[in-house]
Amino acid sequence: MSHFEKVAPRVAAKIKRDATKTTGAAWKSVDAGPNRIDRWVMLLPDATLKKDFLIDLVAMKPAVQAKLREKAATYEDCMDVSAKLTWAAYQMLNAPMPPPEIETYLVGRFGKMEPGSTRCIVCRDFLDFNSFEGAQRGRALIETAHSNPRLHNPENVGFAHRECNIAQGGLSLSQFYDWIRTIIARVDAGADAKVEAPGSHSSTS
Repeated sequence: MSHFEKVAPRVAAKIKRDATKTTGAAWKSVDAGPNRIDRWVMLLPDATLKKDFLIDLVAMKPAVQAKLREKAATYEDCMDVSAKLTWAAYQMLNAPMPPPEIETYLVGRFGKMEPGSTRCIVCRDFLDFNSFEGAQRGRALIETAHSNPRLHNPENVGFAHRECNIAQGGLSLSQFYDWIRTIIARVDAGADAKVEAPGSHSSTS
């Protein structure tokens, strides 16, 4: 990370934040949950969260409680995720070359590095390091993504286009791809029946 802090500080900050922090709340209210907190903190008992961090989890809505607990991860996993994302970022198109000692370390951890080989984990298109500098309405064009949104570990993380990450939503990649396949099959068949994402509920009139 020390090299990125010098040559691409915004990328370094993003990797640190995404690897270690829960998702920031989009609004401020009693039950919205804390706005970015260390993921390993969310592994603590409710009483400790309230006493030491002023997080009254019990007072929050069940859905918020579940979301915060899902974002929990051990300190070790967070550090491993940071290293994995760094390894992936160095292999994007137009990424800077890592210093030899950093490359040796990352290759030893995660395997061979091939410049220009990092892909969006959702759509599988190649990702460009320059996209880190681009933003639309303050939103990054590249986001950290999870094959399974409920697991935060190095085997499960990567980068994705913002649009792809939003489209995946709370589904695992396998669930998302199955959903897309049902849509394509219906379109190919000329069916006009409504297609819903797994877990959604249709309303009846």
